[in-house]
Amino acid sequence: MSVILNTLASMVLAYTAHYGIVKLYNIACVPDGLWGYLHGMISTGSPVCKGALQVISQTEVSYSSMVMMGITRAIVDLVAPIAVKE
Repeated sequence: MSVILNTLASMVLAYTAHYGIVKLYNIACVPDGLWGYLHGMISTGSPVCKGALQVISQTEVSYSSMVMMGITRAIVDLVAPIAVKE
């Protein structure tokens, strides 16, 4: 059971980091409106914005991999149920 809880905690952590950095990137690097459009021409090349994009990319890969492993595990359990000890 602790393996499942650790996996769920990892998924929540990866998604929370992803969501937080996406929101930060939206506010700091590409704000809404005309000012955001003009500001984005300069800020998107900054090290902070480039770093944020790297974190967004890595957390997306991590989270999606965990989701796919969970789905795959559920399908495998449906196709080949775990044998019950007699």
